[in-house]
Amino acid sequence: MSKVKIGTVQMSCVADKQQNLDKAIEKIREAAAKGAQIVCLQELFTSLYFCDVEDYDNFDLAEPIPGPSTDALSPIAKELGVVIIASLFEKRTQGLYHNTTAVIDADGAYLGKYRKMHIPDDPAFYEKFYFTPGDLGYKIFPTKFGKVGVLICWDQWYPEASRITALMGADIMFYPTAIGWDTTQDEETNQDQYNAWQTIQRSHSVANGLPVVSVNRVGFEQDGAMKFWGGSFVTNAQGKLLYLASHDQEEVVVTEVDLAQTDYMRKHWPFLRDRRIETYSPITKRFIDED
Repeated sequence: MSKVKIGTVQMSCVADKQQNLDKAIEKIREAAAKGAQIVCLQELFTSLYFCDVEDYDNFDLAEPIPGPSTDALSPIAKELGVVIIASLFEKRTQGLYHNTTAVIDADGAYLGKYRKMHIPDDPAFYEKFYFTPGDLGYKIFPTKFGKVGVLICWDQWYPEASRITALMGADIMFYPTAIGWDTTQDEETNQDQYNAWQTIQRSHSVANGLPVVSVNRVGFEQDGAMKFWGGSFVTNAQGKLLYLASHDQEEVVVTEVDLAQTDYMRKHWPFLRDRRIETYSPITKRFIDED
């Protein structure tokens, strides 16, 4: 199968977890009705983005994976014949939590999970309070419609993560994400931040010759202090934008990507072939100095 139809669900969230899950299922159905074969949801789609505060009560939002949300999504995937990429707050055991994405195949089978590796700790993004860094390594998932590579939000800034996932054989790279603007910022700063976010992910597409799908939330949260900037997008294997969402609207859009283009791009722009892997061992150092 060369061409695959990707459904992206960019939506706003509310405080009620079940309401968010029900809404996501409605939008998965909408994407499937438009022809989607793989549907990607945004980061932590069952809740508001709770990491703006350090609050122990927020741990109650977590769940085992597989668990209630995957149990709800698996029959939907089977009924509609779609792959679902679902980002969830995982409770691994008492006192141990991860930011995790589950992948469900088109027959409803749970294929496994990826745990977010890079965890931020910025104002309004206090994720280190909640999430233990992932320990499953980078992952790809062999689905009915291709080998899916999944990274999560803060992972998007790291070319090492995308490179390793690509080298494992991913056909498409997915980034469920939750990022936005402080509403006190000026518009130039807003655009600089968004452009940096989009550019780094498009560069992963170019460097690895892979389509990239980035799905972000939208809407005002944190009592109006944060505007999640939407702007979800899909690239082809050369980093060309095939779809770009608005900054302020919910959107369910299906975009066709051609997986055969990867072979073409890697032949004509042979970045993988020309890698000088014997020179790369210093990358494992924190900083290259005498200490």
